[in-house]
Amino acid sequence: QVQLVESGGGLVQPGESLRLSCTASGIIFSMYIMKWYRQAPGKQRELVASIRSGGSTNYADSVMGRFTISRDNAKNTVLLQMNSLKPDDTGVYFCQADGTRRDYWGQGTQVTVSS
Repeated sequence: QVQLVESGGGLVQPGESLRLSCTASGIIFSMYIMKWYRQAPGKQRELVASIRSGGSTNYADSVMGRFTISRDNAKNTVLLQMNSLKPDDTGVYFCQADGTRRDYWGQGTQVTVSS
């Protein structure tokens, strides 16, 4: 049974930081591109950041320079360090394991940035 479990969300003020974690089980973690998506109320889910097994990364323009994605293949974990958070970063953040044949999703963790 495949599981992706996110944690680390919460309520913060603008300018503060959060670190999201996603731990996978039931898959060969190193074979998957790991991605973070977010979905704000009333908006479509958008790709925030991705990381390949070898460590190459991509970011949405809106988070470039503020967010950092990393992974530990030995621990089946992908992290998203979010700095200088803005109200527009508010949403539910989802972890995705993107494989050649199929992909898997976590249940999401809420991030709220508000003063």
